[in-house]
Amino acid sequence: MNCIIIDDEEMARAIMSQFVANFTSYNLLGEFYSAIDAIKFLNQNPVDVIFLDIHMPNFTGFDFIQTIKNPPHVILVTSDRNFAIEAFEYECIVDYLVKPITESRFLKAIHKLSLLKPQAVPAQIKSESKLEIDEFADENFYINIDRRLIKINFNSVNIIEAKGDYIHIKTENKNYIVHSTLKKIEDKLPKDIFLKVHRSFIINTSKIVDIEDNSVLIAKDVVPVSRSNRTELLNRLNVL
Repeated sequence: MNCIIIDDEEMARAIMSQFVANFTSYNLLGEFYSAIDAIKFLNQNPVDVIFLDIHMPNFTGFDFIQTIKNPPHVILVTSDRNFAIEAFEYECIVDYLVKPITESRFLKAIHKLSLLKPQAVPAQIKSESKLEIDEFADENFYINIDRRLIKINFNSVNIIEAKGDYIHIKTENKNYIVHSTLKKIEDKLPKDIFLKVHRSFIINTSKIVDIEDNSVLIAKDVVPVSRSNRTELLNRLNVL
């Protein structure tokens, strides 16, 4: 799914970009300060989804929608609650997010989009309100997603990251979002493989590529290591 972000606030664009980056099925093609620049881009690059602010210099989000032909699906992102009724007069608008946006609210918007475009979201997050850790066995554990038990091999897991009321389980091939806590899953992980290196991160120590100062590299993710956990991490490794 190709998408773009249009928002004149740099911080808002950064937050949305991070949320989008959690889903491998999404390809963020660009971030735009102005709607006019985005229109020029869309003339040459079709997209599937636009995350769109309402209030921007010289051009509102509604002006933008009316300007482009056959607009793709739009998720509005705004600090103004007053345009919700007007927003849903446009068939292309899927949801209306009010800043500051939480990750759980973002997930609900993505779920709405998945009902219109099933390919928009990986199957594992289509019922995020029902996600939870279920049970573990031998070399695998299971997560309960949409009343389905999905088996994940311990050794395939790279990182487990806490984000608000959710945890992100990043494996070699897929990412999963589970409504749970880091503490709950930490208690069930094999201690010889996994180590909590930060209040928000558990890592598979066998997947470490590089260590520098207070961080480790696992696949393409740089994970912070707290000072209190650095000694334990080094003790786990076969350092010459």
